[in-house]
Amino acid sequence: MALNVLTRLLKRKELSKLLPYKQQIVETNVFHTHIIPKVQYSILHNQILKGTKLRELQILRFYSVKTEQKKEDDDYRSDNSITVIGQDIPSPFVDIEASGFPEYIKTFLKMQGITKPTVIQSQGWPIALSGKNFVGIAQTGTGKTLAFLLPAVVHIKENKAKKGRGPIVLVLAPTRELARQIEQVAQDFNEQLGIRCACIYGGANRSKQAAQLQAGVDIVIATPGRLNDFLITKTTTLSRCTYVVLDEADRMLDMGFEPQIRQALEGVPLERQILMFSATWPKEVRTLAKDYLGEFVQVNVGSTELSANRNIQQIVHVCEQDEKAEKFTEIMHKISGLGFGKTLVFTNTKKSVDYLERVLRGNGWPALGIHGDRTQLQRDMIINKFKTGKTNILVATDVAARGLDVDGVTHVVNYDYPNTSEDYIHRIGRTGRQDNKGISHSILTEENARQAKDLIEVLKEAKQDIPKELYDLARSFDITKSTEKFYKKKSFQKPYNFSNNASKKWNRFRNDRYY
Repeated sequence: MALNVLTRLLKRKELSKLLPYKQQIVETNVFHTHIIPKVQYSILHNQILKGTKLRELQILRFYSVKTEQKKEDDDYRSDNSITVIGQDIPSPFVDIEASGFPEYIKTFLKMQGITKPTVIQSQGWPIALSGKNFVGIAQTGTGKTLAFLLPAVVHIKENKAKKGRGPIVLVLAPTRELARQIEQVAQDFNEQLGIRCACIYGGANRSKQAAQLQAGVDIVIATPGRLNDFLITKTTTLSRCTYVVLDEADRMLDMGFEPQIRQALEGVPLERQILMFSATWPKEVRTLAKDYLGEFVQVNVGSTELSANRNIQQIVHVCEQDEKAEKFTEIMHKISGLGFGKTLVFTNTKKSVDYLERVLRGNGWPALGIHGDRTQLQRDMIINKFKTGKTNILVATDVAARGLDVDGVTHVVNYDYPNTSEDYIHRIGRTGRQDNKGISHSILTEENARQAKDLIEVLKEAKQDIPKELYDLARSFDITKSTEKFYKKKSFQKPYNFSNNASKKWNRFRNDRYY
């Protein structure tokens, strides 16, 4: 311990004059530690304190003092349900004018009409600007896109990238819809700051995307499959990419993109910054973060467990399968009576999308539908019409459940209940965004009895009314499951073994002709 203290003290410039021996220490680029025999540490301590600035240490008291700024930061995080895990956490940006952004970013935000950051932006921006690896856990609709794009622009403008082809910033997204939405935000930087951007995804013209990459871009927004295709064919490279974003990482892993994500990250230089955003924090996401982020700062907004937005009123309808279409029409009449806002209708199959589109149009409601069989051009046109209000009803499969950022969605209708509670929460999360109110309607039949129990837990957590019919549906599933378990167990019981009969009384009946 004493030797460690001495080693640190020997690094000070004035110490060579104070030591009670004649050997001089010559300063070089390499520091040499000399073992000094028979040094009396009490004498050394007194001589150091005489005539040096270290005398001030005698009057210092070392104890924890929480500064006023630290208190303000803690209060802000507490008020906004922010949990931060990591070392050297910078203060959140509460006021954009007082933030650490360059002037061109502040001007850009003013032109966009943004005067106050969202919760994830306020804490995410300073961490990203500090160069730390970052994990943000927050629900959809919280402003995550600007949370990673603004620091990305600063990274491009302030750091001189090495020469070569390939992007400086890579953003990976699970679906082409989400990738296109991120591209639309990034295009604003192209117009005002000259940041070149390309969006690559499956289902679109490959040669056109390849030409964009070869012409040179600063930011590439990609789905993992198409990016992997371009990396294998060496159309582009990630050799100078030093800023990587994994948006909706949990969704990408759910969709089976982990091999493509890992292959992309293997091609990125070791000196890089990685930002990962996710709505949940499952084991698979934690493993990916551990493998590639090393030390990182984690910011949780709210709970790390997926929960429904409490700004959404959740209404559940339980009916028979043959009553489902009638119940749907009844719900749509009720919504139209309230005055149509934008309404999203979700179903599980492409066939149901086409069917519901015909039903709605037959009732005089202008509706359009999107699913995987529509071309990218058709999908873009339909989503654009929905965004601009030319049509107020959009019927979709889960392809639009995440990443569809449309303002003014007032109602979400689940014609088919999804397979998991996570998908349900992401579906209804299309409404009630940015502190607005929203309403969701979900139709359940006997076929959805398996999901009823999980839905009850979601409704309880969000403090919603739970209909008696939903409890009955969950109870019927439990009874059915118990009955199946009983008969399954009974079917595996071993038959009586007559050969083990001690008295041999029944052995003469073992021949089949006696039965």
